[in-house]
Amino acid sequence: MHRDKSPWLPDAGAFVAYRGRSSKSERNVRVIAEASGGRMVVEAIGRQGVPVRLTVKQENLVPMQPCLFD
Repeated sequence: MHRDKSPWLPDAGAFVAYRGRSSKSERNVRVIAEASGGRMVVEAIGRQGVPVRLTVKQENLVPMQPCLFD
């Protein structure tokens, strides 16, 4: 599966959706900073309920869908 590179670059502190290797693994994350090599440092809630920081590819980040209350 090939994904087109998007010019969209989220700002630090923005909430975005992260789409992992499979289409079922999508989670909401907060962008912490831009890293090198087209990657971003994000923060998510881990399995034990504590915040964890991950480095993910920028191309796997997409804007969040509109909320019911927006």
